[in-house]
Amino acid sequence: MFPFRVRTTGILFAGAALAGSGVLAAPSAQAVSGVRYVTPGQSVQAAVDAAGSGGTVVLAPGTYPGDVSITQSGVRLIGPRTGRAEIVPGANASCGGYGICVFGSSGNLLKNVRVDGVTVTGFAKTGVMGRYTDGFTVTGVRSRSNGEHGIGEEFSVRGVFTGNTAQDNAQSGLFVGDATAAKGTKVVGNSASGNRIGVHIRRGRDLGVTANTLTGNCAGVFVVGDSSSPVAGDLDITGNRIVENNRYCPPNPRIAYIQGSGIVLTGAQQVRITGNTITGNQGASPMSGGIVMAPSISGAPTSFQTVVGNTVRNNVPADLAERDPRGSGTRYLGNSCTRSEPAGNC
Repeated sequence: MFPFRVRTTGILFAGAALAGSGVLAAPSAQAVSGVRYVTPGQSVQAAVDAAGSGGTVVLAPGTYPGDVSITQSGVRLIGPRTGRAEIVPGANASCGGYGICVFGSSGNLLKNVRVDGVTVTGFAKTGVMGRYTDGFTVTGVRSRSNGEHGIGEEFSVRGVFTGNTAQDNAQSGLFVGDATAAKGTKVVGNSASGNRIGVHIRRGRDLGVTANTLTGNCAGVFVVGDSSSPVAGDLDITGNRIVENNRYCPPNPRIAYIQGSGIVLTGAQQVRITGNTITGNQGASPMSGGIVMAPSISGAPTSFQTVVGNTVRNNVPADLAERDPRGSGTRYLGNSCTRSEPAGNC
């Protein structure tokens, strides 16, 4: 269920009058009943700053050059009910390469910031990023062709990412990082395609990846544990559709090339993989296959997973693959699959 969307129909804007008078080169948004409405040519950043903590900013359809920095709790940035409000790079660069940045600090988490129904395109870093946040919610956003991630959070708790589309981003479509106390972050009902990784969890715990559609990436879901403490994992990957993630992504200094990977776990423990459909992921990388337990570059074992009730078919070279010699204790129950490494887990 998505949050309410404030209607823009019937609202009168002051922008045209101000521009015609020559008083302002870039008119400011008009506030009506505590909500600030912005039309193309007006400054989204100025409206967010004026709205303040707990304020709401609603964008009319159109293109808005320049990034948007949110530094107060409770702010809501909302796109139009119909049409598209698209945020693209421009002269304003307060986010340092991010499209929409919601940045608190370790001693001051920004709480209950919401971004809903906008499009963010073409930024050098992540399209929509929360850092040091609590309850950061991103719904109905389209984030595409950004230089890092589509949508993500770091050092944050209780995030909600639902109903978004992440397409053709250089790294992951959806990203949760450095959150070993994530306290219930949810990645639910999103679509990710054409990215390096569909959903990327790095050093994360206590979160859920549920009912997402991940296709045409190099890997569908990638969970990286490294050597974090507490150990990354203790999370749920449930009810996702992970199909034909067969793009080629070149290696980097930390990992081999990625291609044809459904779900990859490396250095994570106690991950529960249940009720997913994972088909047609095919390649020859050390991480290719349907569900793959891969060695961690840090040496942390990939152990004690629960893999239950998944449909895992037509993945190459294997539907289920144990490739971490340090790994142990993973249970495979009730999966529909054909080939496993080693044999006997299907």
